[in-house]
Amino acid sequence: MSTSTRHNHRRDTPPPRTGSGETQVLRGFLDYLRASVAAKVDGAPEPGVRTAAVPSGTNLLGLLNHLTWVEQSIFLGVDVTDWPATFRAAPSDRVAEVVARYRETVERANDVLDGCADLAAPVPRPRPGRPAPSVRWALTHMIEETARHAGHADILRELVDGTTGR
Repeated sequence: MSTSTRHNHRRDTPPPRTGSGETQVLRGFLDYLRASVAAKVDGAPEPGVRTAAVPSGTNLLGLLNHLTWVEQSIFLGVDVTDWPATFRAAPSDRVAEVVARYRETVERANDVLDGCADLAAPVPRPRPGRPAPSVRWALTHMIEETARHAGHADILRELVDGTTGR
C-alpha cells in the first residue's frame, strides 16, 4: 500500500520496560501484546473487521475471538472442544463487544496470575483429569500465541482501512 493511501498511522509503542524478575518480564510482555492486539481490532470498521483477506478465512474479529478462547482455556480452565470454531465471531457480535469480552477475559486471567508466585507451579485451573501446565509454560505460550496473532492482525488491519502501527 502506498503512503498516499494510508488512512491512519499510529505511533509505535516500544516494548515494555519491566522489572528484572522473570515473572515481571513475562507478564509485562504478555500485557503489552494483549494491548497491541486489542488495539488492532478496537475501532475497526464493519464489515471489514469480518472480511477474510486470506484464503484461510482469517479476519480481525475472528483472531480476537480466538485469543479470548485461548486465554480462557489456559488460565481459566475452560474446555474448548472445537478450536477452528474459535476463529469465528458470531454474526451478531459487534467490534466493541468482542474487544470488551477479550479485555474482561484478560482481567480474569490476570486475577489468576496474581495468585501465582511460583512459575514452576501448575496454573490453578479447574479441569479435573487434565494436568495444568506450569505458570512459566502458560505465560510463554500466551506470549507466543498472542504475538503471532498480533502480527496477523497488523496485516489484516492495514488491509481493512490502512491503519498501521501499534
